[in-house]
Amino acid sequence: MAKAMNNKTPLVFKVTRQAPEFITPAQPTPYEVKQLSDIDDQAGLRMHVPGIQFYKSAPSMLGADPVRVIKEAVSKALVPFYPLAGRLREKEGGKLVVECTAEGVLFTEADAEIRLDEFSEAQLHPPIPCMDELLFDVPGYNGVLNSPMLLIQVSRLKCGGFILAHRINHAMSDGTGLAQFLNAVGELARGADFLSVYPVWKRDLISARDPPQVSCAHREYEQIPDIPLGDDLVHKPFFFGPTEISALRRFLPAHLKSSSTFEILTAVIWRSRTIALQIQPNDEVRARIYVNARHKFQNPPLPSGYYGNVIATPNVISAAGLLTRNPIGYALELVKAVKGQVNEEYMKSLADFMVINGRPRYTRAHTFSVSDVSRLNLNLFDFGWGPPVQGGPARGWLGGPTPGYGSFFLASKNRKGENGILVPVYLPPLAMERFEKEINGYLNDAVSEHPICSPRSYGSSLTFGVEVKQVFV
Repeated sequence: MAKAMNNKTPLVFKVTRQAPEFITPAQPTPYEVKQLSDIDDQAGLRMHVPGIQFYKSAPSMLGADPVRVIKEAVSKALVPFYPLAGRLREKEGGKLVVECTAEGVLFTEADAEIRLDEFSEAQLHPPIPCMDELLFDVPGYNGVLNSPMLLIQVSRLKCGGFILAHRINHAMSDGTGLAQFLNAVGELARGADFLSVYPVWKRDLISARDPPQVSCAHREYEQIPDIPLGDDLVHKPFFFGPTEISALRRFLPAHLKSSSTFEILTAVIWRSRTIALQIQPNDEVRARIYVNARHKFQNPPLPSGYYGNVIATPNVISAAGLLTRNPIGYALELVKAVKGQVNEEYMKSLADFMVINGRPRYTRAHTFSVSDVSRLNLNLFDFGWGPPVQGGPARGWLGGPTPGYGSFFLASKNRKGENGILVPVYLPPLAMERFEKEINGYLNDAVSEHPICSPRSYGSSLTFGVEVKQVFV
């Protein structure tokens, strides 16, 4: 039985799953061993990343079975994307390769005894309730090595809609690469004979040089002891629409007012989070920014179908006291400067750094990570039923199974239908109170009747492992 929270009472529904099966390529594919790039196989990407899309029924698809349609389309897509049907192996020195075995991806057919309109708006945003039921973790097949690189579950709903949940091995693809695969599945599901973009491997384009030449600082991999936030974390999503972003821009000096929404939100949330956690003034705090560097490559440019990891994660670093005492322009200047350092040479230096330093993990001490997935169109995959009503990461945090170290920036709408960014935040209870006060302090004049903390708009307050009383602001 699956159990979730809605605005007032727990929502309980049953999910019946069929035995998992392997979906193999629809046609014979080459057997070969392919090397991942030296950015793909770093330690911080050796994990599975879950995602989810919710679909309503469509009159034009009456009588069509989403399970059958998606299974057949996945099988066809695995012909050009045949490495995804293989298995990761680790060679001498920790180097990862793909053995293209055509063993397939793991697929589960399911039926959920619930209608899509029974999910509250909050429950369509991460962390998705009942995710263990909607994406069953098949025992024995959840390793990074020697296991299926893609897990898919399609759950039919009583209303004629369905839920597509998936989990991909991050070493194989970043969010852009995953989106390319799911778009291909959608095109094939809708009857296309050819893909609009064909996958390209060519992982050697961003592998280490010979000899390696580390030319940039990569402080995001400094090996510093972790500083855990604790287990008792509260989750609240914060919505930033046009009104909120305009209000934040009022605090910026003239030369920074044209900064991007991502840059402004990163600076505001990083500073507010540091204040909320009451970090000692002389302690070093960091914001790790996930930067899609695909368009930074010019010599040669990366092919449009490249679906490997092309992500840089530079760190913005400051003493906590300087960050919290200075106006928000200080944090924003740091964010823009570090983000602007990512270019082709930075990515080549990063690949060289990985080889020289043994593919280290990310620094997590006093670090807040941010990844903007709002532009990946994770809510546009169309398998014949139209785009999903909501789609994106299944959990709202970055960095493996532990929340609190970072957040995704998600495309969303408020109750007025305005487009904006939803930011799930995870903090200890008292820190969350201070964080919320700090954020609303930026906005009280402009949105005094409409506080930014989303429980007012989304109706959800969750403590991990514990159901708590609804809180409204």
